[in-house]
Amino acid sequence: MTEPELLDVSRFAFSTMLKVAAPTLLAGLVVGVAISLVQTATQIQEMTLTFVPKVLVIFLALVVAAPFMLHSLMDFFRAMMDLAVAGGG
Repeated sequence: MTEPELLDVSRFAFSTMLKVAAPTLLAGLVVGVAISLVQTATQIQEMTLTFVPKVLVIFLALVVAAPFMLHSLMDFFRAMMDLAVAGGG
């Protein structure tokens, strides 16, 4: 495998990782910021107030985005298997 091919595989792996992780991370970020704004406005500083909604929203994001995430991982796996069958190059 040449260096440009290795860079292409690395780029594909990194973009797949971002596509798979993005739905849950973005959902957690949005909920965290929204709850922080509410806590700042009301001056309620309760730690469990941020934890429980984040867990619920991240779980919901996983359920909703699971088909997309699985499809992305399957595409990556197929591409890697095709590359392995072709002899690495």
